[in-house]
Amino acid sequence: MINIVYMGTPDYASTILQTLIRAAEINVLCVFTQPDKPVGRKKILTSPPVKTVAFEHGIEVHQPQNLRSEQTHVQIKTLQPDFIVVAAYGQILPKEILDIAPCINLHASILPQYRGASPIQQAILNGDKETGVTAMLMDVGLDTGDILKISRVEISETMMVEELFVRLTEVAAELTVDVLKNFNSLTPQKQDDTQASHCSKITKEKGLVRFEDAELLYNTYRAYTPWPGVYLQSGLKLKKMSLESKRGEHAEGEILEISKESAGIGCKKGAVRIFSVQPASKNEMAIQAYLNGKRLQRADILV
Repeated sequence: MINIVYMGTPDYASTILQTLIRAAEINVLCVFTQPDKPVGRKKILTSPPVKTVAFEHGIEVHQPQNLRSEQTHVQIKTLQPDFIVVAAYGQILPKEILDIAPCINLHASILPQYRGASPIQQAILNGDKETGVTAMLMDVGLDTGDILKISRVEISETMMVEELFVRLTEVAAELTVDVLKNFNSLTPQKQDDTQASHCSKITKEKGLVRFEDAELLYNTYRAYTPWPGVYLQSGLKLKKMSLESKRGEHAEGEILEISKESAGIGCKKGAVRIFSVQPASKNEMAIQAYLNGKRLQRADILV
């Protein structure tokens, strides 16, 4: 039996946890996750998805504010785990925990590419054709540990971040079980730091877009829908769109044509097709209804 301590917080981590619980020969000793947080306008105290899954299966849960306390170190060491598995936990593990047992992290990129907080979105933003999940041995750095195994996933030109997220979660769950069961036959490989890239935490401000490069605009839409979404300086949210053309020069935001269900909008480079929008403080509506309300026609500028 492989005894593990599991550390994770969001949906991505909860799916991996469910797979580990179902897996033969793997025993989840306990779970560490982030403290409950207030969610929504009413600030209702809400448990992380990993905590919910653990409780459903009668697994002990710990939610320390941080992992630096000696009590936490002793607590984990006493369990004598074979491995500590970490997936989107939300904190860097201190050396005291890293020294207890091999710490395996599942990072949603092909490391050393996209170290950091938003690798899935970054792969779409950059128009990558593939991404993946890296199982690595953790060290004191941020996603800098030795690589154990990588599973790769293709990204289609129209794949949205939620679809890619689901696919990578499935891959990560399978990879975790594989690595745990075959750990002794794997040879850790050092990362090439000269090839490293980083991605930061996503903020609402990153959703602000312009009609400059159609391909970049469409990739931003794919990466940031549903959150934070993409919106113009005027506050108009672009809710549903597709890439019309990567080429051609137009005035920024020029309405090229209006059909029954969509409108072609020009960019400085290329064009996009918009199906629905959401004005500030209003409900989502068809682009045609919005243009009619604003009395905008072909050759006008969408702002």
